[in-house]
Amino acid sequence: MVHTTRASLSRRRFLGTAALGAAAAMGMTTVSVRAASAQRSEGAPRRVPAVVVGSGYGSAVTALRLGEAGVETLVLEMGQLWNQPGPDGKVFSGMLNPDRRSTWFKDRTEAPLASFLWLDLANRDIPRYAGVLDRVHFGDMSVYLGRGVGGGSLVNGAMAVVPKRDYFEEILPNVDADAMYGTYFPRARAMLGVNEVDQAWFEECDSYQYARLSRRHAQRAGLGTAFVPSTYDFAYMQQEEAGTAPRSALGSEVIYGNNHGKRSLDKSYLAAAVGTGKVTIAPLHEVREVERRADGTFVLTVRRIDPEGAELEVFAVETPRLFLGAGSVGTTQLLVRARETGTLPGLGEAVGQGWGTNGNVMLGRANHLWDTTGSLQAGMPALGIDNWADPVHPVFAEIAPVPAGIETWASLYLAITRNPERGHFTYDAATDRAVLNWTAAQGQPSIDAAKALFDRVNDANGTIYRHDLFGDTRAFENRFTYHPLGGCVLGAATDDHGRVKGVPGLYVTDGSLIPGSTGVNPFVTITALAERNVEDVLARDFG
Repeated sequence: MVHTTRASLSRRRFLGTAALGAAAAMGMTTVSVRAASAQRSEGAPRRVPAVVVGSGYGSAVTALRLGEAGVETLVLEMGQLWNQPGPDGKVFSGMLNPDRRSTWFKDRTEAPLASFLWLDLANRDIPRYAGVLDRVHFGDMSVYLGRGVGGGSLVNGAMAVVPKRDYFEEILPNVDADAMYGTYFPRARAMLGVNEVDQAWFEECDSYQYARLSRRHAQRAGLGTAFVPSTYDFAYMQQEEAGTAPRSALGSEVIYGNNHGKRSLDKSYLAAAVGTGKVTIAPLHEVREVERRADGTFVLTVRRIDPEGAELEVFAVETPRLFLGAGSVGTTQLLVRARETGTLPGLGEAVGQGWGTNGNVMLGRANHLWDTTGSLQAGMPALGIDNWADPVHPVFAEIAPVPAGIETWASLYLAITRNPERGHFTYDAATDRAVLNWTAAQGQPSIDAAKALFDRVNDANGTIYRHDLFGDTRAFENRFTYHPLGGCVLGAATDDHGRVKGVPGLYVTDGSLIPGSTGVNPFVTITALAERNVEDVLARDFG
């Protein structure tokens, strides 16, 4: 594979960013360098050499590298392009007063903190709209997903963490760790724009008072902490606190998108992909079905909607090569349904297996009145409690904000635990939908690990758990995940580079390749793995 120079990459990003901006301003239904000068582009191309489904981390990598290789590529994204300001002059709504832009086709927002003092203060009734955050429910588990061009990069906390090498080697033993840590992780970090907080500023600023307090409490318990790299621009955050730039991370903007500061995929990989002149992005295009003809051509049934949800058309797209990057849930659902309905009969039983939550558990602690967290809290975490080396209960716990704009005396954490439990997807003929099978009992190992860690913190500081944050009296919330992984595991459902077994020309390029856990926030791992896989695919499958 030929890697571009920094100058050519910068030019491609510039061209792509311009095309993205023009598309939003002119109401185009597809985005490309060539379409940017047109009055309007109606619908997606009907036959293309390569199709990428989704525009999250794995998809964005794949689209860029295909475009650089000269392959005409169509990216189909079910969410909308988020760079057109609303009536308030902002693209995204904030957390404290969310509006219809916040949530994907629901009548009320569904924030992870369901209550405060047992009052539902975070959620609002809203009109149904193609908002940026979705919460998909499967019985005992629900999954948060980003909806839009850029996928989860639009709504995550930007924590760009590389997993512990020994754990990476354990979960993906067939992947060359030397190559990952020497080549692909650095490549991913550079493209994503990963940066580090200025530690001198961190120690003095108001924005991370809450993190310094949690660090002090962890140290009293004999626990270590680690600074966390980010794709949020920390230099911009310093300007926010100084009052010289509009506030985003310091303006209670996180889960419903950031209006400033965040280096989301539409500003990095996707902009560069469009800038190659070979990649077209089609927002608000949902892939409903995948079929493979006898000649090897894939036929996708695509539904195009407007932001209010009205169906504009349903049409077919044909391609000889199909890359699925709709996320752990989206990709797995498409494939399980296709296998069970017979449209992709070559799929094996490994498809739908190996799904996990990355051991996610959220919890809060009640601090003493003299231990204040501060009313100004950076929405982008920069510190975590690192107890992954514990032989019994390994945990990496994000020190998360409660950006309410007032003093809450609450310390919040998203714990990532080592939970061996795995779910699986099955096809429900009654609803014509693939569904996740996961029970509340499967989440108990994660609670046990988080409790073992934070019992130590509470004991050392004379503090207690908060029982008012999750809509009832539970101290631990493990009924949702931000980090869905697995379903089409590398080396099981696919070969060692994401080629789906039994279906030539079909590839998986997202977090469904990872068997349920990374031990840290997973998006850098997904990105680096996609870089590795697409390099091999281009070298061996495209002649």
